Amino acid sequence: MRFLLVSLCLLVAAPAAAQDTSLADIRAELGVLNAEIARLKSELAPTGGAAPAAPLSGDTLQRIDAIEAGLTRLNSKAEELENRINRVVADGTNRIGDLEFRLVELEGGDLGSIGETPALGGEDITTIAPQVSEPESDAPELAIGEQRDFERAQEALASGDFLGAAEQFAAFTQSYPGSPLEADAQYFRGEAFEKAGNNQEAARAFLESFSGSPSSPRAPDALLKLGLSLDALGQRNEACLMLQEVVNRFPGSPQVSEATQSRATLGCT
Repeated sequence: MRFLLVSLCLLVAAPAAAQDTSLADIRAELGVLNAEIARLKSELAPTGGAAPAAPLSGDTLQRIDAIEAGLTRLNSKAEELENRINRVVADGTNRIGDLEFRLVELEGGDLGSIGETPALGGEDITTIAPQVSEPESDAPELAIGEQRDFERAQEALASGDFLGAAEQFAAFTQSYPGSPLEADAQYFRGEAFEKAGNNQEAARAFLESFSGSPSSPRAPDALLKLGLSLDALGQRNEACLMLQEVVNRFPGSPQVSEATQSRATLGCT
């Protein structure tokens, strides 16, 4: 990072010296900058090295809070790194745009033919666009085959192949770590185990779905099903706590009504 910032500063700090620098030197420096940004951006790629969840035991509510705290710290670090890289990309792209302008000027080319400078690293980011960009789509970006694999697992669940569906959803989360569909995959994996009569694994999958994305649209359903699964395992107190958490965390959601009715049925205090 320090090399990149120093290089960018040296390239624009003394415009008068550009006349003494060969075109080949400037082009070589541009290549080095692009390579450095590409390396930095690779740090944002997921490695799939997340540790497996601990067995479902002890104070479930405390474990969920601890998981959420850990996820918050990780998300904060990831966002900080991404913001730093985006600032470097924005600044570097603007400065390289100036260099390209000077290159064309040195070669005696047509200045009007200079187009928009591509973002460093080969990716466009909205922070460096000189004009107002179109709003980004809310649709998640999926890897090749990701949607197809997810739908196959759903088809297995719908067909009654519950254990096969659970295996396919588990394979999906391993093949596509950090997927926008991961919370859904864990939730449906829990449903598959629930329908297969394995409440222990169902509870664990619902916990994975909720703790992995506690603010996702799937979170209220996952927390509700976690509470019901805990009751099926004979953990009545923990079940009551989880059902109350549905009411506390998602007061405006449709799941509140079912959670409240379930608490009444279980005799929760």
